[in-house]
This record gives sequence, C-alpha cells and structure tokens, in this order.
Amino acid sequence: MDPVVFLFVLLQGLIQYPPPVGDGLDEEAHWHMEARAKYLEWERLRLEQQVEQLSQKKMPHLQLLAVAVLLALVLVLWIIGWKSSLRREENEEENHGANEEEVGNVAGNEDDNDGNDVANGAALAENNNDNDVANVVQEEEDNVDDRVGQDIMERIEGPVEDLQRVCEWITDLMDDYTIYFGHVLFDSFYPVLHRPIGVGSAFEGWSPWEQDVVYRVLIPMTPPRGHSFHLELDGEGQRHVRNFRVRVQLECTCTRQQQGENMLCFLHNPEEELRSNQDPSLLDTLCTDSYLDVQKTARWFQQLVKAIMPPLPQLQNRNLIPLPSTHSCQFKAISGGESFRIEILFGVRRGGSDIFVSSQPRETRTPSTLWPETYAVAEVKFFMHIARKAPPDSLHLRCLQLFCRLLLGTGFSNYTLKTIVMHLLNGLPVSQWRRKYFLQRMRDISVNLRCSLEEKCLNHFIIGNKRLPQEISLPLDIAAAEPPNLFHQLARCPAAHSQAMSEYQDIRRQLASVLLIGS
Repeated sequence: MDPVVFLFVLLQGLIQYPPPVGDGLDEEAHWHMEARAKYLEWERLRLEQQVEQLSQKKMPHLQLLAVAVLLALVLVLWIIGWKSSLRREENEEENHGANEEEVGNVAGNEDDNDGNDVANGAALAENNNDNDVANVVQEEEDNVDDRVGQDIMERIEGPVEDLQRVCEWITDLMDDYTIYFGHVLFDSFYPVLHRPIGVGSAFEGWSPWEQDVVYRVLIPMTPPRGHSFHLELDGEGQRHVRNFRVRVQLECTCTRQQQGENMLCFLHNPEEELRSNQDPSLLDTLCTDSYLDVQKTARWFQQLVKAIMPPLPQLQNRNLIPLPSTHSCQFKAISGGESFRIEILFGVRRGGSDIFVSSQPRETRTPSTLWPETYAVAEVKFFMHIARKAPPDSLHLRCLQLFCRLLLGTGFSNYTLKTIVMHLLNGLPVSQWRRKYFLQRMRDISVNLRCSLEEKCLNHFIIGNKRLPQEISLPLDIAAAEPPNLFHQLARCPAAHSQAMSEYQDIRRQLASVLLIGS
C-alpha cells in the first residue's frame, strides 16, 4: 500500500470519531461538542483531499516523510504498550504485596507495614499514570480548540484596510483641522473646538463589515468668551433616553473691556454699539430660543470646511468632501488612492467626566435643540482598557465582529451585542478570551443573549455600573442611577418578544452553520 495512503487511513481512524456525548449535557454543551465534532470531520475531509493530491503526484520525498511519520507512530505505540506492560507488572506486584500482607499479619506487625507500603506505592503509581493520561488528553483538547480559534480568526479578518492605521490617520487629520480652525476663529464668538475623540466600532478595534466602514469622531466644544453653557435635562423624554438642552448664557466682560481687551460686553453695552463694532454673539448665530441648535452647528462646520482652504502643507493633499447630513457632519476623506467616510459629531462634556451630550442622529421630528446623552467616549475607553490587558491572541473583538454579522435582517442592533460582550469582558479574566477558548466564549455570548431575551432584560453597560475601570469617569447621577433596560420594548409587547425569540433561533442556526461548515 502507498505509505501516504496508509498514513491517511491511520490518521483517519484517530480523528474521525469523537467521543460520545452523554445525555446529561444541556443544549449548549451538546452544541459545543457538535461544533468540535464537525470541525474534526472538516479537518478529515481536508486531509483526505491533500492525501489524494499527494498520492497522484507520487512525490518521493513526501513518501519518505510519510514512512518516517509511520515509524514515529509505531514507536509511540510501542512506548504506550511498554508503559501498559509496566502498569500490569505494578498491578501484579500490588496483588503479590497484598498476599504478603496477609501472611505478614500472622507473622508480625513489621511484615504488615511492608505490605502496606507496597500497596500504597502501587496506588500512587496508578494515580500518577492517570494524571499523566488526563494531562495528555487535556493538552490535546486545548490544541484542537486553539486550532479552531485560529481558523475562525483567519476566516473573519477585519476590513481590508488596517483599522488602527486609518483611525490614526483620521485622528491626525481632524487634529490638524481643529488646530487650524482654532487660529481662524480665535477672535470670534463661535464655539471653541477641541481635539477630536475617536468613537464607535472602528476606533474600538472592530467593524462588522469589510466595506463601508464609518469612522466617527466627536469634537468637544466649549463656549466662546463672554458666553457660558448650561445643560438642562429634558423631562419629556422617556426614562431610557436622556436628552439635554444646551442653554447659552451671556456673561459680563466689563472687566476685560476695562483692561483694554478688544471686546465689548454683550450685557452692558448699547446694542447699536455692539452691532457696529463687534460680531454677533453665539445667541444670534447658532442658537434657537437661547439654546444651542444641533442643525445650525452642523451646517456652520460644513460651511467652514467649504469656505476655508487650509494653506498648511500637511493639509493640501488631504481633502474633506462634504456629504449630505443634518445633525452630524459627514465627509469623504481622500488621501492618495484611498477614500474613507468620516462622521463628525459635536459634543458638550458633562463636567469633567467621559459623558457628553452630542449631535448624534436621532429619530425624525425631534427638536433640533435636543442633544442626546452619549456614552461612546466611555465605551471606547473601556475597549482601550481591555486591549492593554488582553493577550496577543485574544479573540474578543473577533467574537463581537462575527456575531454582529449574523444580525443582518433581524431586529437586533449591533449595540445590543456590544453590550453583551462588554458585560462578559468585564466579568471574565482577559486570559479567558484566548484562541483556545473561542468556542466557549461564542457559547457564552449565545447563552447570554438567550437568557436576556427570556428575562426580557438587558442592562445598560455604562449607567449604574459599579465595576468600571477607574480611568472611566462618570457623573454622580450616572454612576448612582439604576441601569436602564435595553429590552424594555420586549417587556411591554409580547409580539415583539416572540419575534425576537424566533430571530434568536435563526441567529443560532446561522452561527452553528458558520462554525461547523468552516467557511
């Protein structure tokens, strides 16, 4: 027989039949074992194709390699048989020691102790052998699990472009623009723009799609001179959605005027003098009824980009082309032969915390003076915290990316899955997200989604979370609040709950198909 074919037959006998699964295991354990069995079957088919190709080519050096592998396997089997023989001999010695023990009981206590020593030694040797076998089996299972994680990681690589590289490029680009706009707007009464903060999936290190990646940045704003911002919670919103209004108030600057600063006080100078000698206040440009207007702010920034052609050398080949948008600003950034879609949000920080009110898009017919509370900055800081602690082969982002791909066409949002993964990341050691734990973590995500649906409850990750990393700063009312339920609609609508449970079963079948087929 061809040595290569013989080698394949031998390997096939080793990997084709997985150990039986007990009836006592639960549904998720059955699914986990089925995934491993299917992976071994997929590996067997792959080996079969490779062996068929090798047998057709009849390559001498591969045949020699096959013979060498066979000899190695024979040697391993011989060693195993030799160890088994030693174990039988030890068992015989144990029985013989037991017989001597009975005789020793008649002769005296000294022979009795010798018999016990022999029996104890044999039992200890048996336990050591069992531990060695268990360690070998566990090591083999870890190797299989690690191979599964590696194959899945290779199949679900991120977007074509390197997310980290593009995120750094976009951050540098927006830095240059905000610094330049800061010089241009130095003496104006428009909001002061600060360094942008990357938020969203791309800056968290993952993206569910290989194309159409949107890079979101939030530009913090502070009031210009002679103005102040005051955040007012809108009481008409629902409990799970917090909206704020940014009230703009004029401040007295008479002291500055007396010190010779080129500015008139908006409160204590005649309107005619102000109109003739000074630009209008922020209340007269970007506000509606004394409140900062989201749409006016977005249009102002877009017009600013269109009107000003930056003369800085580093910006001449880095263009921003405006795209249609209302509450946020969307641009297409071009650099060389690459183009990227950027969404710019504007935000006002709540005190010194990582929570902002922002211009993120909302439902239609929402007043343009409402600024929703956003937790995107706190969330991206959480993912950065995990990245600093995670091992190099951590698959927590790949798990999130793969699961979110399965949500297309369902009523679940990516934010739902991200919340579940964040809760798991906050509760499990980062070492438990290595490649060899891939199937376990995917099972955990699936189980947590199912349990949340059954209980009709999924707590918000940031609000009311007492276990956040210390570098994430929250306002007191956010830290002490009761976490809102992201599945509140399922609790109120039985039809929506039934639909969600049905969609979960579809997602679970798709996930099993992806993991079992291997593509």
